[in-house]
Amino acid sequence: MTITPLIDYFNRIVSLTPAEEEMIREKITYRRYLKDQYLVQQGDVCKHINFIVKGCVKLFYASPDGLEHILMFAIEDWWASDMGSFITQTPADYNVQCIEKTELLQLNYTDLEELYIKIPKLERCFRKITERSLVASQKRIIRNFSKTAKERYLFFKENFPAIEARIPQYMLASYLGITKEFLSRIKSQIAKGDKS
Repeated sequence: MTITPLIDYFNRIVSLTPAEEEMIREKITYRRYLKDQYLVQQGDVCKHINFIVKGCVKLFYASPDGLEHILMFAIEDWWASDMGSFITQTPADYNVQCIEKTELLQLNYTDLEELYIKIPKLERCFRKITERSLVASQKRIIRNFSKTAKERYLFFKENFPAIEARIPQYMLASYLGITKEFLSRIKSQIAKGDKS
């Protein structure tokens, strides 16, 4: 398995030398997961950050009553981990589960810390990735407070069409914080041209 997609991803943010690329190659693990397999389960320590080469995953919190509260989806060229657990090496608050057969490139905590020392620009790269993620999360919180369910759905549909086509409606409803029946009504209104 080639790790070229990950190297290309890093090089879009920082410029790596061939020697630095080789150091990264030595630390990367390639893994394949089946649909419904977990990358991380609530309560376990997240030992890897996962770069998706192929596939789709969801990050969710399972409440005591058994409901799934989906925080995000991730597809090719995205990262998927419980970052709080990974950074602190403490039990995960979230589950990360494959929606499709998924291929990943993984870095474990110890190896990533070692690479930060050997390749300081890689730490800068991950700072930029984390900053972007934080901004996106904050914007999503504002949307959840200030937009209607229909507006949230239209935003998702416009900005993540590749994801919408790959996930079941009940998962999208969970992500939007509504029931699948309500999402169905919203889609029906849109199909009929209802602008309200």
